[in-house]
Amino acid sequence: MSLIIEEKDLDKFIMVGDRVLVKPKSPQNKTKSGLYLPPTVQENEKVQSGYIVKVGPGYPIPAMTDNDEPWKEQKEDVKYVPLQANVGDLAIYLSKSGFEIEFNKEKYIILPHASILMIIRDEDLLK
Repeated sequence: MSLIIEEKDLDKFIMVGDRVLVKPKSPQNKTKSGLYLPPTVQENEKVQSGYIVKVGPGYPIPAMTDNDEPWKEQKEDVKYVPLQANVGDLAIYLSKSGFEIEFNKEKYIILPHASILMIIRDEDLLK
């Protein structure tokens, strides 16, 4: 099942917690020997790859409060353990653990960070 989002700008998307937004890489439609593969073969692959478009803030950790002075203002600042994934990385991920959305007639996958098996980071790719 996929969700179609009628929004104008991808920059308005905010990923929550340890979630990552991935644009799937174009799958190979031919084998090495030249046979064409139907789309159902590519969709049933357990492991897929795609480029990371957005990254959430990370895993939330509880705030440490100082109870030594009752007159101090109590703040509840949420802190996060950052994720390994960065925007622009190529992620190898488990396809069954993601949720598919469609935005501007393109397919995206929302994944938990734990379902990413490997990240390929090429600094020269964006230059």
